[in-house]
Amino acid sequence: MGGASACAPFLLRLVPCRSPLRRVFAGALESLGPMLQAVLRGIGHSVRRGPSLRIPVLGSRGWCDGAGDGDGSPGPPRARDDRAYFTTPIFYVNAAPHIGHLYSVLLADAMARYRRLRAAPPRGPALADSLVRFSTGTDEHGLKIQQAAAAAGLSPSELCNRVSAQFRALFQEADVSFTDFLRTTEARHQRAVHHFWGALRARGLLYKGLYEGWYCASDECFLPEAKVTWRPGPDGESHPVALESGHPVCWMKEENYIFRLSQFREPLRQWLQDNPQAITPDPFRLTVLQWLEEDLPDLSVSRGNSSLSWGLPVPGDPTQTIYVWVDALVNYLTVIGYPDLEQKVWWPSTHHIIGKDILKFHAIYWPALLLGAGMTPPHRIYVHSHWTVHGQKMSKSLGNVVDPLTCLNRFTVDGFRYFLLRQGVPNWDCDYYEKKVVKLLDAELADALGGLLNRCTATSLNPTGIFPVFCNSCFPSMEGATVAPPKAQPEDYALVRSVSALPLQVENYYENFQIYKALEAVSSCVRQTNSFVQRNAPWKLNRENLADLQWLDTVLHVTLECLRVFGLLLQPVTPALADKLLSRLGISETERGLQDLCFLPRYYGQSCPFEGRRLGPDTGLLFPRLDKSRARLTKVHST
Repeated sequence: MGGASACAPFLLRLVPCRSPLRRVFAGALESLGPMLQAVLRGIGHSVRRGPSLRIPVLGSRGWCDGAGDGDGSPGPPRARDDRAYFTTPIFYVNAAPHIGHLYSVLLADAMARYRRLRAAPPRGPALADSLVRFSTGTDEHGLKIQQAAAAAGLSPSELCNRVSAQFRALFQEADVSFTDFLRTTEARHQRAVHHFWGALRARGLLYKGLYEGWYCASDECFLPEAKVTWRPGPDGESHPVALESGHPVCWMKEENYIFRLSQFREPLRQWLQDNPQAITPDPFRLTVLQWLEEDLPDLSVSRGNSSLSWGLPVPGDPTQTIYVWVDALVNYLTVIGYPDLEQKVWWPSTHHIIGKDILKFHAIYWPALLLGAGMTPPHRIYVHSHWTVHGQKMSKSLGNVVDPLTCLNRFTVDGFRYFLLRQGVPNWDCDYYEKKVVKLLDAELADALGGLLNRCTATSLNPTGIFPVFCNSCFPSMEGATVAPPKAQPEDYALVRSVSALPLQVENYYENFQIYKALEAVSSCVRQTNSFVQRNAPWKLNRENLADLQWLDTVLHVTLECLRVFGLLLQPVTPALADKLLSRLGISETERGLQDLCFLPRYYGQSCPFEGRRLGPDTGLLFPRLDKSRARLTKVHST
């Protein structure tokens, strides 16, 4: 106990003050004991060093920061703003959506849902919704759209309407909780873009000049000579292509409006030095810093309308069309009401989720444009890598583009959400193949999690159908603290420590854009809980014997408490499955926020609101196995 008490101040300082998990974590410290001393020594910290800081203490009237009158009364009110604005890229409508698009949106959805849990009841669902914005949408201007529409025999607007509807339908089918779906063809967006253009012009950052260089219509970007190579084409002749994407490029020479990007190299460096977490994961931040060591020429931000007519006209100059990337990036401002007051409320809490292929646009061009318009860069930019199929990049020419709607139908919505977020690692490309999906979902959702729930709510083990009572003499909070030997074994205490620490682990992983690690941690605890049940074999206990009955109820109580924590933490990733699990346990919708993550209160001598409560009526499978009859190999096709 002494070791845990000494460690508590240091460890609590690791938890953000505004985090609801601060209370959860503090309540779990007692169980960690001497282990913390060893851990801290291992990482070079001493619990006896350092100044004493104010930390939360539990008083008779709740939690405070130690600034009150010493009897647990609250200290001075602390300014707090939990707002968070999450964005995905707006997706180009030249082709139907694929799993890479869905992955971007699911990352943002999970992060937005997690933030909402921070403000969940008792603060109320309405407040939670008001504190989190989440936008996605479609990018519908540019030369590529103009060319794709012509190739399909459609007008640009017809193509945009058709493909934008496909993206919206996919996201709705995938249970994505976006609050705004923006199309760049909307009137509100044109107003925002024109105002933004005017801000740049008013600051003297736009000038008209002759622009000459390589342009890639497929990537909608200008390329320096070093980023262009020559490769043989179908005709046997060499043709210029983009070095990174391999897409054709052409030489462009025309009079355009040009943005003084070269003036922003030092301000961008300073921004990244002052905000080392602005771009996550760190390798992508280092890439941007490397780019800033190179030449940063001024950027052409318009095209002559003789070559590009499908786009927004430059205000006051109908001969020019605004560069599609300037148009597209302003969508993040359009959604929050730019240039009105609403934008000023939301912009400081902006979190962009993007693919690595558009890093330069979001980490160099966009921050520079914002600074030029008198605004600050986004708060965080989270970057993820791509999905391949059997080791190959998805492409229509290879015929290996995976249809996400087919996957949602075959593996279930929550199943495929779980797979993408569990297997997707932002730092590097991830490979998709169906056997991997089936193996993962069967092992972790059907067998480990679903089997655990079914086993511990079955009438054979829990004939009364209620949340059983925890027996402290069987499982005392301190190992070896009772005269009578407890039933709990050292491995059982290890489970309590693991699940007690899980909420804080998950919180830190979400803060660092490591959702896959959060799911790994949950999965590890699920396996540990299954081992706990298997080791204690409650089905072998004699209900006629009081000691056995108390231990059986305690084992079930601990297991159901573990399942409750797992269900709460899985809500951002598998909302329907988590709802089914929590409803099965009899957990109401007002008991599903982060503040409800206090694990196993009876272990700490506190009351448990769930003891004696009737479990939910549903007795079906949580997640059916994807056997061969259901998980036939998907017909991978081009879109």
